[in-house]
Amino acid sequence: MSEDPRENAARYRTQKWAREQGISGERERESESTESTPETAESAPETCAATPTASDRAAFVEVAIQQAIRRGDFDDLPGAGKPLDLGRPNDPDWWIRRKIESERLTGLGPPAIMLRVEDLELEDRLDAIGSEQNVREHLEDFNRRVRHARMQLLGGPPVVTALRDVDAEVGRWRERRAARAEASARAASAPPRRRRWWRRR
Repeated sequence: MSEDPRENAARYRTQKWAREQGISGERERESESTESTPETAESAPETCAATPTASDRAAFVEVAIQQAIRRGDFDDLPGAGKPLDLGRPNDPDWWIRRKIESERLTGLGPPAIMLRVEDLELEDRLDAIGSEQNVREHLEDFNRRVRHARMQLLGGPPVVTALRDVDAEVGRWRERRAARAEASARAASAPPRRRRWWRRR
């Protein structure tokens, strides 16, 4: 029976790597001793000497990691030195929500995920609205879409977004708006900073 050329190529690469790492001496001597007698050569499978063991694979991975560290492949990675953000606990769709938030995707994904993203950004959207009537209409539309998504039986992730209390949200919107107006009034009434004489032109 003819040998598979792909298997021979894989065996050659494995043996070459093992010789470079200095971990193949004992195995080559064992394979030579077993191949010297036809009885043992026939009884032992051919792939035993060529198939890398778990320790060989672990050594290969460790060498590859150390080489990558020396090359600096792991330097300046995003999020280096920061704790892993695993999302909300017991949230099976955390990766979809994170993708939508990071890419700022709109109009994509199941309603449950889109409503979660909109719920997180709802206060910023309300603050961009100038009239109280429009704020109430926006909140009522948000609650209507949450109720509609809860009644759908199309599958997908469950809708866990809570309804918003319109009156309470309008009250918080007024407070934030008043705080911004007060801050801008203080900034306008503050005396201008005098420039130092050596910076004057």
